[in-house]
Amino acid sequence: MQSRRAEIVDLRQLGARELESLLAEETAAWRETLDWEFEKSADLVRRFVDMHALNGRALLEDGEVAGYLYYVLEDNKGLLGDLYVRRDRRTVEHENRLMEAGLEEIMEGPGITRIESQLLMMDYGKDRVIPRADCVSTFERNFMQVELSRALLGAGAVRKPVRIERWNDQWNDLAAHLIAAAYEGHVDSRINDQYQSVAGARRFLFNIVQYPGCGVFHRPASFAAFEPEGGGLCGISLASLVAPDCGHITQICVSPATRGTGVGHELMRQSLIALRGMGCRSASLTVTAANEDAVSLYERMGFHTGRKFFAFVWEGY
Repeated sequence: MQSRRAEIVDLRQLGARELESLLAEETAAWRETLDWEFEKSADLVRRFVDMHALNGRALLEDGEVAGYLYYVLEDNKGLLGDLYVRRDRRTVEHENRLMEAGLEEIMEGPGITRIESQLLMMDYGKDRVIPRADCVSTFERNFMQVELSRALLGAGAVRKPVRIERWNDQWNDLAAHLIAAAYEGHVDSRINDQYQSVAGARRFLFNIVQYPGCGVFHRPASFAAFEPEGGGLCGISLASLVAPDCGHITQICVSPATRGTGVGHELMRQSLIALRGMGCRSASLTVTAANEDAVSLYERMGFHTGRKFFAFVWEGY
């Protein structure tokens, strides 16, 4: 059989029409694999590709787009936003060629000292070799799901008096301080450097609310916990809709002094009850596999790991 001629090209050389069948397949894959509507994200790709303003690379085989990767630059950091290769063309070699080409361009740019990625649709394999392995840190992550009709949502023992209220955007700054404190020294702050500072946490919250990457932010299923005396914010559970009948917990955390008191469980329980009450049939979340206490909590509530993926961080190159 004659081998296909493959080449990597600049994504800005292409138009949305040339990516259309690839994006259609990817949209179906997100729906089938993750219960996630990818169409809004695909629309953003189409728009920026047609503007020739989306940084990235495409894999062409015999002139047809077989895969693509795009990235964004943010201050001194690069973010690999997405990588997808057609199922019938998908190999580690093809995925790595795209990743390596994107990394090379980012690393050659001025002022970029860190690159992050969490690529849910990239093939998972514990032993796979990653481009620029000399400067990469790898973190195993779980994509967990629960059928809300089967979720274990009975009240637990809350061992700290708190007042729980539905989310209000006026608490964004309080939440940014909470996130920075909650993730200090935590493995997730190594994966996402926005957790390392209050300013970064503000940007993280803004992205959750404004952009469709984690779904459409859903305030009625998002909650905050406050200390009864002094009114300090001590926990949050934020939710989005990733499909009309599927929710996603985008952030769940409590203050260091609140850990182990059952407040996190209660916040999550309230979010899942709210999602179920509005007709959602399922919910999902992502968690670092090494965070065993969190994984155990989610499993007790009925979640199971539907997919594993990696977070990568390149530094010191």
